[in-house]
Amino acid sequence: MTSFTEENYLKSIYHLSEQKNGESVSTNELAEVTQTRAASVTDMVKKLAEKGFINYKKYQGVNLTDNGKQIALRVIRKHRLWEVFLVEKLGFKWDEIHDLAEQLEHIKSTELTDRLDNFLGFPKFDPHGDPIPDEEGNLPISQTHKLSEVEKGKQLIIMGVSEDSAPFLQHLDKLGLKLGLKIQVIEVSDFDKSLEIEIESGQALRISAEVSKNIQVIIK
Repeated sequence: MTSFTEENYLKSIYHLSEQKNGESVSTNELAEVTQTRAASVTDMVKKLAEKGFINYKKYQGVNLTDNGKQIALRVIRKHRLWEVFLVEKLGFKWDEIHDLAEQLEHIKSTELTDRLDNFLGFPKFDPHGDPIPDEEGNLPISQTHKLSEVEKGKQLIIMGVSEDSAPFLQHLDKLGLKLGLKIQVIEVSDFDKSLEIEIESGQALRISAEVSKNIQVIIK
């Protein structure tokens, strides 16, 4: 049985390792992301290593064992399924759900998780566009592109975001941009790379290069 704190560490190691293309994660990186003192991180890392969840050598960082990775993916699976539930069934906005899902992800019942998955229709991606692991820990493959890199004239569907901070998501809400929205790039500014897009209602919007590079789309 893993504790709330142990699961959070394993999840953090998984995310950091993914960002580093599978490289080992340093204790300093873990301390920063968990907002914990370095000495406390070292103590937890040693504990996780003793339980066989991670491989750890002093000064060489940590990486997950197969067992540790499966635990991390189970937590991530629950987190992302609960985010879908909170948005689709309870009407929360996508900038309101992360902290709630952080609490719900530690529920231990596998049966509850599987029933939730079935109830939601086996979604492949959460409201931010992140892939949801299946019960075996397998992740669906997403063929998405950054909006900033798509040629004008293409028919697109918004599938996710790379930036999930509340201010960014609130900004998208103000613009009327949301998951599943059909859009088309009309013009790309030579000066600042801002985009003019047309959404499915026919309305034209101007969005900055910073916004466009953090929106993930698929080409229809």
